[in-house]
Order: sequence, then structure tokens, then C-alpha cells
Amino acid sequence: MPDRGGGPTGPRIRVGRPSRRVRTLLMTLGVLAVLGMAFTMFAGFWTDWLWYRSVNYSSVFTTTLWTKIGLFFVFGLLMALSVGFNIWLAHRLRPPLSAMSMEQQSLDRYRMGIAPYKKWLLLAITALVGLIAGASASSQWRTWLMWVNGVPFGEKDPQFHLDVGFYAFDLPWYRFLLGFGFAAAILSVIAAALTHYLYGGLRITSPGARATAAATGHLSVLIGIFVALKAVAYWLDRYGLAVKSSDFKATDNWTGLRYVDANAYLPAKTILFCIAVICALLFFATLWRRTWQLPVIGFGLMVLSAILIGGLYPAIVQKFQVQPNEQAKEAPYVDKNLKATREAYGIDGAQVTEYPGTSKTEDKTKLRDDVDSAASIRILDPNIVSPTFQQLQQIRNYYAFPTNLDVDRYSKDGKDQDTVIGLREINLNGIPKRNWINDHFRYTHGYGVVAAEGTNADSQGRPDFTESDLPSKGDLGTYEQRVYYGEKTTMYSIVGGPQKEIDYSDDSGEKTYSYKADSGVSLSNPVNRAAYAVAFGEPQILYSGAIGDGSRILYNRTPKERVEAVAPWLTIDGDAYPAVVDGRIQWIVDAYTTTNGYPYSSRTTLGDTTADSLTATNDQRAVVAQQNQVNYIRNSVKATVDAYTGEVKLFQWDTQDPVLKTWMKAFPDTVKPKTEISKSLMAHLRYPQDLFKVQRELLTRYHVKDATTFLSGSEVWQVPDDPTNKSGNAVPPYYLSMKMPDQQAQAFSLTTTFTPNGRDNLSAFMAVDAEAGTSDYGKIRILKLPTNTTVNGPSQVQSQFNSEQNIAETIRLLRGGDSEVEYGNLLAVPLDGGLLYVEPVYVRGGGLKYPLLRKVLVSYGGTTAFEDTLGEALNKVFGAEGPTTEPPDEGDEDGGGTTPPPTSTNPTVQEALDDAQKAFEAGQEALKNGDWEAYGRAQEDLEDALKRAEDAQAQADKTGGSGSEGGSSPSPSSSPKPSSSPTGT
Repeated sequence: MPDRGGGPTGPRIRVGRPSRRVRTLLMTLGVLAVLGMAFTMFAGFWTDWLWYRSVNYSSVFTTTLWTKIGLFFVFGLLMALSVGFNIWLAHRLRPPLSAMSMEQQSLDRYRMGIAPYKKWLLLAITALVGLIAGASASSQWRTWLMWVNGVPFGEKDPQFHLDVGFYAFDLPWYRFLLGFGFAAAILSVIAAALTHYLYGGLRITSPGARATAAATGHLSVLIGIFVALKAVAYWLDRYGLAVKSSDFKATDNWTGLRYVDANAYLPAKTILFCIAVICALLFFATLWRRTWQLPVIGFGLMVLSAILIGGLYPAIVQKFQVQPNEQAKEAPYVDKNLKATREAYGIDGAQVTEYPGTSKTEDKTKLRDDVDSAASIRILDPNIVSPTFQQLQQIRNYYAFPTNLDVDRYSKDGKDQDTVIGLREINLNGIPKRNWINDHFRYTHGYGVVAAEGTNADSQGRPDFTESDLPSKGDLGTYEQRVYYGEKTTMYSIVGGPQKEIDYSDDSGEKTYSYKADSGVSLSNPVNRAAYAVAFGEPQILYSGAIGDGSRILYNRTPKERVEAVAPWLTIDGDAYPAVVDGRIQWIVDAYTTTNGYPYSSRTTLGDTTADSLTATNDQRAVVAQQNQVNYIRNSVKATVDAYTGEVKLFQWDTQDPVLKTWMKAFPDTVKPKTEISKSLMAHLRYPQDLFKVQRELLTRYHVKDATTFLSGSEVWQVPDDPTNKSGNAVPPYYLSMKMPDQQAQAFSLTTTFTPNGRDNLSAFMAVDAEAGTSDYGKIRILKLPTNTTVNGPSQVQSQFNSEQNIAETIRLLRGGDSEVEYGNLLAVPLDGGLLYVEPVYVRGGGLKYPLLRKVLVSYGGTTAFEDTLGEALNKVFGAEGPTTEPPDEGDEDGGGTTPPPTSTNPTVQEALDDAQKAFEAGQEALKNGDWEAYGRAQEDLEDALKRAEDAQAQADKTGGSGSEGGSSPSPSSSPKPSSSPTGT
């Protein structure tokens, strides 16, 4: 353009295309960016494939992958074809252009603008909707596999008499298909209408007809398809009533038909189905009639019917038929809900028996003797003593124990005993110097099992270890002690290569080791190294010299992660626990199959029902729930994860579960038959906690079997809050070897208590036989206390304990200085018609960082004792001495007598007894001052003095005298006892 300023012109700047060098650079950068994104996607896929292949579950990966790909392409293609075909058809049916109106003149600019790109625009639109639909469909891979592999339950619902499998496996797939059909119909209508409008088939402001005959016919058919799908939806809604959740005062998350559903909604759905079919036919008829009049009338009638028949009529029935006589109307449907819920949660076999709650036996000595046969009372709380294990058995800072230890059974001297057990796992936060090599190459594994008797503690309140030290040794024998896979092992490690690992340290220094198993993925291949460098965001994996021949990368190392990965169709229990089985440390993981499609069974939210005071403070114990709400659950699989190799094994546990059978058809050869569970593994399997917590929550209402009581709400229970802490969460269930009234011997059990809704007194005690391999395994027993008497519940026992003056004063002394008091598990044990409560009390203080068992609380029949040992507390409560484990006195021919009073004293014995008395008094003084170090020294001196007295007495017995003519020494048993020896009976 000419210069309009009149001044001199400056040099011209030419704006042209970029130079060839710039274009080449931009093109190269673009290609590299595309390749980078492609390799990033490939790296994720490739590392997943390598991991599944390394654990020998590649079939899970391929089945899941091909199912997702198939669903993506099939439904993506169907959606793309549906929308694309209707756009093409609407364009083909466009009218010839005539006199242009203002509306058409405006649209003409758009028509001319897109004319050169019509094909590309069509492909872009169809590809976009296809991608979205395909991605949505691929997420339904579980629904597809359950539908195509579903097996019958062998049980029919009480309303429609269809197999439960229809609701669990078929109905969810039909609903997905229906939802996909609705989406395709709506998108097709929108796409076709816009195309018709763009090309003049539909007019808004132009004179003449608003729509051409072709557009009318096309859109009416599409709307007719939509209405036909609505008819199908009405028909499926009839069956959906059997699994529909609704608000009902009898229970939360009520599922199934009620009176108004069966007598109002069900016929309404049938009528609406017929109206929708007629309405759809009227829309299809516009192909010949070319008018919207009848279809619009039909559609209006359908909408009006949905309001009147589907909404107003059921409200009238509820108001004027149900509410005036609700119990009589709802009782038949409540009976169905009761039966279905009890069956779906496996609580239909729960045995409820009346229990007096108070003892009528006046012979206190007999009651005291019966305690030992009633239960092996566990005074070592696995949820308290982890810091004690840490302090006494950590050995090195780079080891750690879980926050909550586990309870298992191990045989000693031919007798099973409850054992608290934990693994010494790697703790990267305790590494002296953190760097990439130390974190991932040198500190790679934990070492050894630490175990202690659950029913005992030593004289200083410490656990009585049965397996300890580093390397661990004790009652468990010889086993592979290295822990490469554990609950706290969340970091990846690279092992087996040129870089040696730290095995463990002892007095001679560090021991090194090189991993020898085939676990993990080989990094010898440079492609694998590059893929993991990208997947983990760590470029050093690609070029580090610490990686060479034999290097393998270990990841997904927690037991729950591994089981969930190889069986993504399972819901994993929140508490995996270790066991020594056949010379290996095996993590045992309980897994569940669930569904929310069991007709008439009320739903529950797993995250809520499995929460308690432990999950509130330990996120590792939270249930891993794929489905938030379920109304059917089975502990169908027992899984093991080898702590050294990471090998995962899945064993079929519930051989009758149809959901597991369905998944076993979908993923053949992934679950081993139950018969392959070895006897040594069976000895450590137990009833899972999360299933028990779900069942106990349901049993707060569903322990009753008649509809009248259920509707009245008079028998509603609640799980009490944990009285031993201030979390405000439910008390956790406790593992305990005990005997219920109808049992002849103790059985390893999982127990809990119930209180009436809104009250604190005890209403019931529940126990399930948790010992796998026995005929009673899984049998639920509930002792129901009478409603006309008051028996103290857990919070009342704790309150009584806290309010007694002498106990409160002792607690105050224990808290002297900087000491802290921690209350252990409050165990309840049925005993002769009453409930015996036992609670260990731990103290941290005197510079100690870990709790020690100092006192034991026992309560029975309103009488409370707070003593140094369990035996002393039981003796005080029952006012009688319990059985002793001391050998009988040799001076009594029948072994039951006592030593006659001495006439004189052996000087050596007397000196030892004097020392014992001094040590006893020193210990009491240290206890009052809260000086735990001095207290510990006093207890050691006391034990030494008593041992010297015993040895001196034995020597005197051999020589026939005491050092004084004709005399005999007093028995050392008459000397003072350690005031804090918290051993069991």
C-alpha cells in the first residue's frame, strides 16, 4: 500500500515463510514430541506386561487388555457409525435450495465455509464421539465378563422367580446396553437436527413449512427409537425394583420391593411400557403420515402418564393404604428382605441363644478354676506393643515393624498358643545416608520374624519373645528370613546385579547378599531399562553402572498390591498377616467376591462398616473396596504372597460361590483348587476381620427373624465405641482362643460385643469360630442377654475402672513425671453365665520410648480388680486362689501339701530372702517415683535374690539340713513376689 504519511519511507521488512533450517528444526521437534509421547504410552504398557509375566499371571493382563480393546472398538465403532450415518443421511435428504430467506442467507455462509472440508469434518465428528463412547465402554470390562461368563446361583427371587444370577450378572449389562442406546439415539437426533437445519431441512424463521417431509420422517424415526428404548427401560425397571435401594425407617439402605412397589410402581411400569410402545409406533408411522400430530399427542400422554401413574398414584397408595396399617402391609416384604439379607451376607446360620448375663454359682473357687478352661486370655495387645517390638527387636534403624502387629497360632510342646507376630521390614527413613544407590540397591529387604506369647509377659512387662534377635531364632525353626515383600515395603529395589545388598549386621560387621530368586523383571535388556526409566521417571535406570547382568527390578511389593493386581476382580481385606509355613514366610491375604445385585438384600458401604478405632489411626488397615456399596459378600479366596520371592497364589476357599465361579471362567487357571492348600498353611488360615465387621454391622438389625420385631426397632443393637481411646470409632474385633457355652474346648475365635441402640449396657456377645480346617469354622454364635436386666458393657466397665478411687490413685502414680498410660484391648469372655472383662494396662515413662505391661484390670459381676498380674487380679475378683504352675512340695506325699513351718533358718537362705525384701521395697519406691530404670534394676535384683534362695534351699535339702541342727529352711515361695510380674495364670 502507498505511504499515506507523506514522509520518507524506511527500509522494507519482508515477512515471508520460515527458512528451510527453521522448518526442518520445527519438523524435527514435532516428530520427537510425537515419538516421546508414543514411547511414554508404550513404556506404561510394556512395563505392565513385563510385571504380569514375571508373576506368571500374564493371562490376567491379556484377558483384561483384549476385553477392553474389544469393547472400545465395538462400541466406539457403533457410536461413530450411528452418528456418522445420520449426519450423512440428513445431508443426503437436504432439500434443493430455493428462494433464499434471511435465515438461509445467513446459513449459506457456513455451508460454503465447510463445503471443502465436509468429509474431514464428518470423520472428525464421528471419530470424536467414537473415541468417547469406546473409552466409556472399555471401563465396563467387568460387567461384560460377568455377563458372558455368569453362572446361575441356584436361588430365585421371591417376586419374579428369576435366578439371582440374572440380577447379579445380566441386568447390569442390559442396563449398560440401554444407556449406550440412549446416548446413541440422543447424539444421532442432535447431529441429524443440526445437519437438517444447516441445509434447510428444518426452518425456524423462514416462511412456509418448518420441516421438509424427509427431515420429518428422519427425525421421527430417531425419536421413535428413543421412545422404544424408553419402553425397554420401563420393562427392565420392573426387575430393577428387586434391587432398588430406598429410604425405609426399618433400616438404612433398604433393598427390594415394598408394598407400594409391588402394588403401585410395578403395575405402573407395565402400563408405561405399553404406552411407550404405542408412542414409538406412532413416531414410526410418520414415515407414511408425514405429520407430527399423533406422535406429539402420544409423547405428551406418555409424559403425563409417567407423572400420574408413576409418581402420583404410588404416593396415594403409600399415604392412604400403607401408613394407616404399615406393619401389616409391609410385613411380607420385610420377611423377604430378612431372608435375602441373611443369606447374602452369610449370617443366615448365626446361632442366637439366650444368656443370663450373671453367674449363679456361689463357689468362687470353681469359677476361678474355670477361667483357664474358658479362654487363653491374651494380655499382650498387638495394637499397643509394636513400639516395644521396635525398641527391643529393631536392632538397626533401617528396620521397622508395622503399626499394628498380628495374632496367629503356633504350636509349642504340642499345644497351640496365641502368638503376637511381626516382621522386621526395611525402613528407608532409618538409612544412615539417603541416596539413590542406598535407597534402591543396598537397603532392599527386611530380615526375620519376631514373635511373642500372647498370654504372657516377662517380669518387667516386656513381651515374652518366642522368636527374636538378628538373625531371628527361637521356636519357629529354620526358614528363609529375608523379607523382600511386606506391608511397609513400598519402594522399588534393583537386586541381583553387580551392586551387593546389605543383608544384616552383627558384631562382626555388615553381611552382604545378592538376590537369588527369579522374581521381578530383568533389566538386562536396554529396552526394558528405557521403559522403566520413563515409567518411574528415573533416568539413572537407563545408564547407571550399578545395573548389569542379572539385575532385576522389584516393585508392587506390598501383599495387598500384588493380590489386587493379579486378581482385579477381588476386594482385598484390610489386614494381611505373616506366617511361617514350610520354611518360608508367607503373607496371607483374605479376598472377597462381591456384588450389589442380590435381590432384596440390603446394601452396606464397605468403607463405613469396616472402619473402627484401628483403621482411624492406620491407613494400611483400610479395606480396599472396588465397589463402594455391596449387598452380597463371600470370603471366596485365600491368597498367599511369599515374602522372599513375591510369588502370589490364589486358592479357592468358598467352593459354592457363584461369583467366584464366574470369575474363574473368565480367568481360567488363575485360582487353585482348595485341595491344594497344605496342612501347614491351613493351620494359619483364619476368619477374616473385614468380613466379620460387615457381618456384625448387619447383625445389629438382622439378628431378628420376624418382621414385627424388625419393624418395631425394639431389638436394634449397635457396635460400641472403643472405650480404651478417644477416637470415637467402633471397638475392633479381637482374636482370642476361648470357649463358648456350647463348646467342649477352646477354639481360636474372633469376638465382639453389642450394646442396645443409644445405651451402654451389654445386649449381646458374638464370636465366630476362626480356626480354618475345623467343622465349626465360620459358625457364628451370639449370646443374647435379657432386656430386663442390666449387664455392664465395655464403656461402663471402663468407666467403673476409671472411677474407683484406689485404681484412679494408682493410675495417677503411674502417670507421675512424664509417664503415659495406655489401655490395651478390653477382652470379654463368657464365664458361667456372666461376662469376664480383662484389660492390660501399659505404661511409657522414665525415658522409655515403648510401653511396658504394668497392670491388669479384671471385672466380673460388678467386682473390679486392678493388680500387677492377671493371676492376682483374678484371685482378687473371685476371692480364691487359682491353679498354680509351681511344682508340688516334696514334703507332701500326695503332692498337694505345704512345707511345715521352719524351726530354724539356713543363714544363706535367710540372707537371700533379706536381699529379696530390700529389692522389693526398692522397686515399690521406684514405682511411686515413676523411675522405671530404677524399677527395672530392682526387679532384676529381686529375681536374683529369689534364685539364690531357691538354690540354697535345694542344696540344704540334698545335705539333709539347713546348717542348723534339726532345722529346715523356709520355702522361697514365702518371699515377696515381684509387684509387676504381669504373667498370665
